[in-house]
Amino acid sequence: MIPKISTGSRTIGLLVYLYGPGLREEHTDPHLVGGWDPAAPDPGRDPDASLAALARLLDQPLAAAGTRRPTSHVWHCSIRAAPKDRLLSDAEWAAIAGRVLAAVGIADRDDPAGCRWVAVRHAADHIHIVATLVREDGRRPDRSFERRKAQATCRAIEKEYGLRQLNPGDGTAAPTAPRAERHAAIRLGRETAPRDQLRTLVRQSLAGSRDAPEFLDRLDEHRVLVRLRRAPSGDIIGYTLALPDHVTAAGDPIWYSGGKLAPDLSWPQITRRLTSTATSVDSAEVLPTPATAAREAADVAWHTAAELTDADDDQAADYLTGTGEILDALATTATGPTRHHVVAAAAAFERATRFHHRAAHAHHQALRHAARQLLSSGPALGRGQDGATSAMLLSALLLLVVATHRWHAAHKHQQQAAAALAAAAHLRAAYGITARPHMAGLYERGLRLAPPVHAQLANAVHSAAAPDLAEQILTDPRWPILAAALATFHSSHPDVDLVPTLRHVIARRELRSADSVIDVLVWRVQRLAEAQNPHNRPQTNSPTHPQPIARGEHTMPQGPPTAHEPNEHEVDRLLDLAQALHLEPLDLDEAVHDEAAAAAAAVNNLGLAGQISFLSARLGAVDTEALIRSIPGAAPEAPSLPTTPSATAAPATRRHLA
Repeated sequence: MIPKISTGSRTIGLLVYLYGPGLREEHTDPHLVGGWDPAAPDPGRDPDASLAALARLLDQPLAAAGTRRPTSHVWHCSIRAAPKDRLLSDAEWAAIAGRVLAAVGIADRDDPAGCRWVAVRHAADHIHIVATLVREDGRRPDRSFERRKAQATCRAIEKEYGLRQLNPGDGTAAPTAPRAERHAAIRLGRETAPRDQLRTLVRQSLAGSRDAPEFLDRLDEHRVLVRLRRAPSGDIIGYTLALPDHVTAAGDPIWYSGGKLAPDLSWPQITRRLTSTATSVDSAEVLPTPATAAREAADVAWHTAAELTDADDDQAADYLTGTGEILDALATTATGPTRHHVVAAAAAFERATRFHHRAAHAHHQALRHAARQLLSSGPALGRGQDGATSAMLLSALLLLVVATHRWHAAHKHQQQAAAALAAAAHLRAAYGITARPHMAGLYERGLRLAPPVHAQLANAVHSAAAPDLAEQILTDPRWPILAAALATFHSSHPDVDLVPTLRHVIARRELRSADSVIDVLVWRVQRLAEAQNPHNRPQTNSPTHPQPIARGEHTMPQGPPTAHEPNEHEVDRLLDLAQALHLEPLDLDEAVHDEAAAAAAAVNNLGLAGQISFLSARLGAVDTEALIRSIPGAAPEAPSLPTTPSATAAPATRRHLA
């Protein structure tokens, strides 16, 4: 049951709307269900009654107020039941109206000098209360904290009447768009109200930003108009934002302050967040691949899920803020069929990032850095290797979001707990889409493992896990997936004992919040295998993390970028592993395709000079020149290049090609 309170200045105008057909002919049988006077005229049921007469009666106390008459003297409160609630009678609605009016201090049945009011019902699921904000004795009612009191009364009414019980708020939610703004957005074909769209864009711009200039640059990239307010010293002390296509009738932008979008988006709160982590970001950071960024973010998410369980308010506020940034970063970079779910998860989790305790921004540097790495790596949630690491990240984030739900629920933060639960549902859907191909492949390989191998792996599980957990793992229908992952790990690390490895992956992170213990353990085993492989560690100057090549520099590798050249022994060992797992050439087709595409992307990231150096090394100078001249749009009058350009001519030639 949701109460919505507003004020106005024209009693007759509001009554005309309530007794009229509505904006979309939705009003049916408008009539009074209660009022300050049982004999008050009801224009809906009495043909001799008029709206003007009812308005005059409601406004009569205004004369007694004299000069104390308020400008906005009309108090309006709509109270709506949930769609699946039972149908309430007129008498029940009248009692509900009386309780809300008494709670907010406008009219109490035991106070004969209270404000005049009526309750109008023109639909099955809600009523409208109209009251005059001047008492019969000429005084004005005490309406302090009226919205909070109305909400608390409705929560009590829900329990007593057996209605759907909503989660009580704590005053930390972002302001909702007014009804008029929402209807205007629908009329104009917008997906969301402008202030909601701005809130999302500000959060996405803030995720992982190093400092205020970078944050403002990202807002500009999102085509958000920003107006800064500065102190006499020149320091920024506030800001307002607008969308270029949301304007007044005169064509002027409609501005919103950051604090009106959400409590934690005011300029002081943003600068606190950025200042606390500005020194923790390496200015010479290396551009990661999507897979590397996803692995690092998954590690941070697993660690945070474990830390959140016993976190105090200060730590939790920071962890939740950082988690929100990772989800916002992922929503910015997500593509394909999972994008809708990831964007929805980030939007839902936004409510879970705020509770009565403000973030001190002292414990979320790792989370903010992970968000920055995800943004720097480019589009996420891809195929092949990137798809597997993306599924790993989604699994870790799902564990973290469910842990967030548990933390909020334990602290009686009902709205935040519900928001985390909604975010988990969206992440679960995204994970299912992303992980399905990888898990299906592991499942098939697990089924093909020889019985002695299965027995050996089962013994390792019994030795590493507690009896109840071992039983849960081995009786899970998805056990073949974990068996395949363990077999792969053992084949690639034959000198590593599986029992301590399993103990490590089971003990190092909490599992109570996991949707699937099998899935979490699979990703942990695979992440451990990657961490123990030195070739998977990013290098500062590695080809997979290229730095831009300046004009005139020719330090380009002569072939496709590779992490290392495997020796003959490594190839034979890996071939034996693939044959033991009964792999076919088709099983590795997609992985080879993705790695080749990644190599090409690494070359392209080096810029024009790097591309030309690569092509010259592979094709030769003559064929490269022919290729350049054959590109559509190349200037036909471009001069012929000398076979061996001089040092003084080379810069001019490169400027021409650029």
